[in-house]
This record gives sequence, structure tokens and C-alpha cells, in this order.
Amino acid sequence: MKKTLLLAAALTAFSLSAQAEKLQVAATPVPHAEILEFVKPKLAEQGVTLDVKVFTDYVQPNIQVAEGRLDANFFQHQPYLDEFNATKGTKLVSVAGIHIEPFGAYSSKVASLDELQQGSQIAIPNDATNGGRALLLLQAAGVLTLKDEAGITATPRDIADNPKKLRVRELEAATLPRVLNQVDVALINTNYALEAGLNPQKDALAIEGADSPYVNILVTREDNQQADAIQKLVEVLKTEEVRTYINEKYQGAVVPVF
Repeated sequence: MKKTLLLAAALTAFSLSAQAEKLQVAATPVPHAEILEFVKPKLAEQGVTLDVKVFTDYVQPNIQVAEGRLDANFFQHQPYLDEFNATKGTKLVSVAGIHIEPFGAYSSKVASLDELQQGSQIAIPNDATNGGRALLLLQAAGVLTLKDEAGITATPRDIADNPKKLRVRELEAATLPRVLNQVDVALINTNYALEAGLNPQKDALAIEGADSPYVNILVTREDNQQADAIQKLVEVLKTEEVRTYINEKYQGAVVPVF
């Protein structure tokens, strides 16, 4: 009897210990935090309590993971992470690619990019990778031409041909939906577009294709990438159930890559 009681107590303690495993993950509200909230029950079944910390900027989530205040984050693509590591001296790593958010151009003043007039104002993100991404989309849409050597970190200084003398303003990515009525066109990351009630598939005047290289990734520190809780999160994020959820909820504004 004593052995049975001891075994039961040990199993109970083990169960409580497993349930107590906590994973703190930073995410921007839409769609990242929504996706994480969706998988939270599945992760709990595996003994991991997921605590989603919502941020509205692209800097603090990386800083807090790098400093060990949070375990991981889910909001960025690889080019942004590479640029952040290079400029901030951090050593954050991707552990899984989850989805693509096709980047789009939006306007409350024109119905087509062809309607842009001489000197129209274009707002783009002021971080290196998303600013370059915006300029590449404008080039693909035939609005302007970049220098041959310009790549994903292109800036307005790399514009080689600007027939309509468009004025390009660089602003923080999170503020772009709020200035949409103050500029002629704004190039907006899909997470911020969705938060602002914009539908990329219906409202964007130009949008990246589903073959965009900007896959959104789950990120952590080098010393944490093989952690059991992190690997369990990767496993539940890459299920068919999550694929169906993303496809049905976002209707092409967010595209799973697994």
C-alpha cells in the first residue's frame, strides 16, 4: 500500500511539474498572437503553458528575447532578423518558418497606382528590410526603378528613376495605417494592415505574390533552440489544424508555408 501511495504521489508530482512548464512568447497582435492563442490548448495538452506577450513594435520583442526576459518571439521574417542581429549584436535564431504575409500598397485617395500624380507622397517603413521590401514592390508595380545593385535593403537613395517625382517618406511601420489618410499611398506590413481592418486581398493596390521570400518565423536564442518547450511549440504550429485555421481565418492574407 505504501509503495502504491508513493508511486501515486510521484506521478502526481511529475504531472504537476510537467504542467508547470511555462513558455513566454512575444508576438504582434494580428495574426501572430491570434495563431499562438489558437495553439495554446494543444500545447497545454503536452504540459506547456503558453503565455503570449503582445507587442506593437518590432524592436522590443527581439531585445527581450536576447536578454532572456522572454523565451521566443513570433512576428518577423528572416531578412529583418538578419539585419537586427547585424546592427544590434544579438545572436537570435529562427527555429521554424510558419507563414507569409504578402506585403501591400494601400490608399484612401487613389483607386490605382496609375492615378498617382506628380509629387504624390508615398509612405514606407523606416526599417532597412521592410523599407527595401516596399521599394521592391513599387518597382514591381512599375511605379519607380531602383539601381541595379539595390537589394532587399534598398533605401530611397537607391531610386534610379522616379518619373512622377514621388516623395517617399520613411515612417515607423506600426504608424503607417494611421497616416493612410495623410499620404497618397502607404506600404504596410500585413499584420498592421489586418489590425487596421484592411483586407490585403481586396484593398491592396499592389501586393506580393505567395512566393514571397519573407517567411514569418519563430525566433529564440541560440542556447534555447533545442529546448523541449520550444520544440513542442514548433510541432503544434506545424499541424494541419493550424494550416486550416490560417487559411479559413485570413482568406489568403496570411499563407502557411508548411
